[in-house]
Amino acid sequence: MGSLRGISVAIFVVQALLASVTLVSAQGSTNGSRWQTLSGKAPSVIAHGGFSGIFADSSFGAYSLALLTSLPDVILWCDVQLTRDGAGICFPDLKLDNNSDVAVVYKDRQKTYLVNGVSTKGWFSIDFTLRELGNVILNQGVYSRTNKFDGNSYPIMTVQETYAQLNPPRFWLNIQHDAFYTQHNLSMRSFVLSVTRNRNVTIDYISSPEVAFLQNIAPSFHRSATNLVFRFLGQNDVEPSTNQTYGSLLKNITFIKTFASGIIVPKSYIWPVDKDLYLLPSTSLVLDAHKEGLEVFASDFYNDVPFSFNYSYDPVAEYLQFIDNGEFSVDGMISDFPITPSAAIDCFAHLGRNASKQVDLLVISSNGASGDYPGCTDMAYSKAIQDGVDVIDCPVQMTMDGTPICLSSINLIDSTTVAQSQFSNLTTTIPQIMLGSGIFSFNLSWSEIKTLTPIISSPQSQYKLFRNPRFKNAGTFLTLSEFLTIASNASSLQGVLISIENAPFLLEQGFAVTNAVLDALSKAGYGNKTDQKVMIQSSSSSVLMKFKSQTNYDLVYKVDEDIGGAQSSTIDDIKSFASAVVISKDSVFPENSAFITSATNVVPRLKAANISVYVQTFSNEFTSQAWDFFSDPTVEINSFYLGGGINGVITDFPKTSNRYRRNRCLNRRNQIPGYMSPVQPGSLYGLITAPYLPPAEAPNPFLTEADVNEPPLPPVAAKAPSTSPNGTALAPTSPNGQPKVAAAAIMQLSTVFLAISLLF
Repeated sequence: MGSLRGISVAIFVVQALLASVTLVSAQGSTNGSRWQTLSGKAPSVIAHGGFSGIFADSSFGAYSLALLTSLPDVILWCDVQLTRDGAGICFPDLKLDNNSDVAVVYKDRQKTYLVNGVSTKGWFSIDFTLRELGNVILNQGVYSRTNKFDGNSYPIMTVQETYAQLNPPRFWLNIQHDAFYTQHNLSMRSFVLSVTRNRNVTIDYISSPEVAFLQNIAPSFHRSATNLVFRFLGQNDVEPSTNQTYGSLLKNITFIKTFASGIIVPKSYIWPVDKDLYLLPSTSLVLDAHKEGLEVFASDFYNDVPFSFNYSYDPVAEYLQFIDNGEFSVDGMISDFPITPSAAIDCFAHLGRNASKQVDLLVISSNGASGDYPGCTDMAYSKAIQDGVDVIDCPVQMTMDGTPICLSSINLIDSTTVAQSQFSNLTTTIPQIMLGSGIFSFNLSWSEIKTLTPIISSPQSQYKLFRNPRFKNAGTFLTLSEFLTIASNASSLQGVLISIENAPFLLEQGFAVTNAVLDALSKAGYGNKTDQKVMIQSSSSSVLMKFKSQTNYDLVYKVDEDIGGAQSSTIDDIKSFASAVVISKDSVFPENSAFITSATNVVPRLKAANISVYVQTFSNEFTSQAWDFFSDPTVEINSFYLGGGINGVITDFPKTSNRYRRNRCLNRRNQIPGYMSPVQPGSLYGLITAPYLPPAEAPNPFLTEADVNEPPLPPVAAKAPSTSPNGTALAPTSPNGQPKVAAAAIMQLSTVFLAISLLF
């Protein structure tokens, strides 16, 4: 069906995908550790409808990408539906309207049928011949995923066409609705037997959630290499042929063994979660099934659906929980994103805590491990150190009484409960610092700030992705001196990074922030020669010039806008006062509508000038990443390191970056597998057809000398005695004291408005 169109689409997509992924022969997992699977071999990766997390489920594009980015023995999964004339097609659902344009092509062919006793309305495969479906094209059926590839006209393929065009290493047929087709005089049994008798098609697995169907075909496969697998649905769902719930059937695994060699279970059957999405202890299901000689395949793995908070939005961590927990391993994982379990199995499983680094990638925290705990708290810093960070950071802010503290923002509303405290009436507008209003650190004394409760940052909360809610208010804030004490006691650290912003404004208000930092470093024993290096970061060249004149610290210039390049003279200027630069991800790989469009020459030019390049901010939430990275932070880090050539990452989830640089796939030199190859910038963008292309965006500007050059820092302004918010008169201190806010407008905001702004 649709053979000419299918072939033309196939050629186009394969050419594009081959250009986007370095295809090499994967080695398989050869780490010497015996797997705790039933066979003792590595678990299988089952590509659910191919790489359906990106391309339309069961499309040639999805299957092709799965083959290019997965283990060499990946299994391609096909959900089989029957047409009116008995042809078997690969399609993800009994209804056709959610994953194709059938409702547009055949507007008046909608029907209503009973499906397992439930009245269901839609366009059904049983109402169309195979020839009619030749006019229908596949599209992305998960609305949270990109629809930009729907213009590629992927045809619906038969089971035989799918196998012939893709020649998969292993092939899996899932039969979901045999009872429904039987009611409409179509025989799934006859179709399955005819396919398996076809010498040109090899079926390795057949699964079904219907006991009667598997019992019916089991005698025909008694001496066959084809494995029959019983699929469990929800524990309270009723299996139609036995009229028992799947939860009840699970208690009689011995019965399942009479007609199947394995079972599929939702992952929650193995690692359940509580109502707050935190992991509960594992069940004994895998061990019990293995005792009966049944393989266990876990389903419902998606990189772009929130999972347990225990995984910190890291899908590799979730896969490892099922295959490398020290007690058991599932025999296979069914995933919409097969690149991730492939890497988990081959690159990360059985690494051990002391695995050596394979690449020289510096890992710098962003406010500590602020993806797991409120930023710049003792708990965030302790977690970052525990997770193997190289450098912990302290963004220095000044308090009213001149104490330098670590806080992610000068605006207390961003990271504390100040808007819900007795200090909520201190809202101020200071255009020199930020747009809008805030309550600033220098409005309160250190003793007052210590009374505030921290709030975890959830930068992707607009997508309902919140961070570690059980600990969203955990930890205590630290002074710079306390931060340095923590760092000096951590032997694993390479150093500290101290960030200074708003220095000219603070100096004009009487806060000598640079002197305060120098004094704290000196008192903590961080002279010019220490075991741990000191990095001073600022977007102000005048701040770095001041430190250059007084210290031998490593100076890091932060470019606080997306750039498309830099003039040679600008790079020379930066080199005169800094040895490293921090740039945004978009300055390396520009994006349009979350697709990478190209690569700039910013990194190679800076590195050619012997300037190290650190990139920020790497987060685990899939909504923070371009589509090109397949909703996997490890793919993103790998692409920036191997493809972008960066020297370091700044991240709020240090554990993910630290684990990445220790994976065994990076030491294979020219044999790096496809799932550990960097993405090619613009490859996915190039597959978007004209009607789906987003509007073109202007290129990012070049960084110029005018952007970098600044006058020297002003002297510290004198200040008069003042009164703190609690009414206590503050004695004048020098050089630090209360900032002048005469130029700032004081305004009242309602408690309700401020509380809303604080939600995560």
